[in-house]
This record gives sequence, C-alpha cells and structure tokens, in this order.
Amino acid sequence: MHRSHPSTTRRKHLIKEMMEDDYELPTEQQQIVRVVRSCGNNLHEVETATPESENFLVSMPNKYRKNMWVKRGDFLLVEPIEEGDKVKAEIFKILTNDHVKEYTKAGIWPERFAKNPPQEAKAQNDDEDSDFEDDLTPNTNRPVQESDEEDEDTDTESSDEED
Repeated sequence: MHRSHPSTTRRKHLIKEMMEDDYELPTEQQQIVRVVRSCGNNLHEVETATPESENFLVSMPNKYRKNMWVKRGDFLLVEPIEEGDKVKAEIFKILTNDHVKEYTKAGIWPERFAKNPPQEAKAQNDDEDSDFEDDLTPNTNRPVQESDEEDEDTDTESSDEED
C-alpha cells in the first residue's frame, strides 16, 4: 500500500527545492507575470509585462497547494496550458528576490516590473532631515494621542478656574 507524504514532509521538500534552485532562466514558452489578485479555488489573476498588460487567470499546481502561498504583487513564472478557456497558464515557479536579481543580471527581467533603486536612494538622501517616525504609518488600532501643546493649554485653563 502506497501512502502519501505527510504535509510537513512535502512542505519541507518544496522549500528545499526553492532554496536549492539553480536560477534556471525561463524557456521561450514560459513568461514572468505579477499577481493582481487571488480569485480563490487556487486561481490567481495575473498581469503580463507587455505594454498592453493583458490580465488572465493562472492555476496553482497540486504540489504547491496548501504548502506555498502567493499574494498580490508577487512574481511568478508560468507555462501556458492548452485546455483552458479562462485559465490560460499554470504556475511553474514562485519567484523570490534572488530570482529577480539573477534575471535582472541576465537582462531578461521585464522593464515594466523593474524597480528604480537609484531614484529611491536619491529621494532618501534629500530627506535626511526628516525624522524616522515621520515615515511610519499611524497605527489605526490605537487611539490618537493628543499633542503636548494642547495638554499645556488645558492645564493652564484648569488652574485659572481653581483660583
């Protein structure tokens, strides 16, 4: 009787496969896409790197289901499938930051998905005077703290009323 691997063993092998990836370049059939949204039932809407930005659905293969997750903005390497009308491709590989670096070095990373680190670094150098806390988004789970200036005004008013 053949028993399947427990899910933890399967997950361990998938993660090992991703970590030991040889960063093989995509074939002519494969293309790099970005996840737009998750549609449920292991389907994801993706956009291509072409100027027309065609959107279509891709499916998650069985080996990745319940073991690997993709979210909006992640990059995938997909292979087209023949049998689908709506679903036009299947995920071949979930791309990591290391993949992006290797593909950029090889000159095959799509220009549309390219980041512009020199411009970001320039913007950070211009804002050296700003405080670190100013760059943080406010925590919406906490009530807004009143500033010290308003507290001082209320203290002086209350002391005047007591006299």
